[in-house]
Amino acid sequence: MSAPPAPVLYDATVTHVRKQTMTRKFDHSIYLWLVDIDALPELPRWLRPFARFEARDHLGDPQRSIRQNLDAWLAGQGVDLQGGQVLMLANARLLGYVFNPISVYWCHRPDGSLECVVAEVHNTYGERHCYLLHTDDAGHARTPKDFYVSPFLTVDGEYRMSLREPDDRLGIAVTLHQDSRMAITATVVGTRRAATPAALVRMLARRPLMTYRTSALIRRHGITLWLRRLPVIRRPKHHPQEGVQ
Repeated sequence: MSAPPAPVLYDATVTHVRKQTMTRKFDHSIYLWLVDIDALPELPRWLRPFARFEARDHLGDPQRSIRQNLDAWLAGQGVDLQGGQVLMLANARLLGYVFNPISVYWCHRPDGSLECVVAEVHNTYGERHCYLLHTDDAGHARTPKDFYVSPFLTVDGEYRMSLREPDDRLGIAVTLHQDSRMAITATVVGTRRAATPAALVRMLARRPLMTYRTSALIRRHGITLWLRRLPVIRRPKHHPQEGVQ
């Protein structure tokens, strides 16, 4: 099934399962946008504070567009999309705040075929890191971990990602393997919804202040692990990938 015309919303559930040192699971309901970064949603003025897409929330120079920054980063990796469509799965800025644990870009060639996938990972320290992935026909890829995300996990191991381009259903998964064992896995599954003003209002009513809640839940989860005396891994110095921060 081909990808739905963007923009669309996905009514979704995110699940985290930790297996390293102790077993712990949590999940919560979210919604996500799938947008064409060359044709970002145009909402009624009164709804814009509840869904904005801004370059400062993603890689690169905040004075340029998301597209310009992504193309510049890809060029540094030897990839030229030649203007092909890019679909981005992400949270929108809501009432001045956004937190994207992961944003995913499906990057296409001009003929519509998939060139690559970019997974942009953010941590709660305001840092981000992009992974360039060449997925197989099932959307699977592997990449070494080289970015500090959790204060309870070292910066090593291998991510195994399942990032099939969404259609009527969204289903992505990221699993970290360390010392030949699964340390943590995160999945997002959801159902497509039309990105109409009425649908967005319903999402806002069902998931109020969703980006704030997501950030708060991540921090609460971290405090719980700290109270259970999990060792804290010192955060290494982060070297931004972008030329401009």
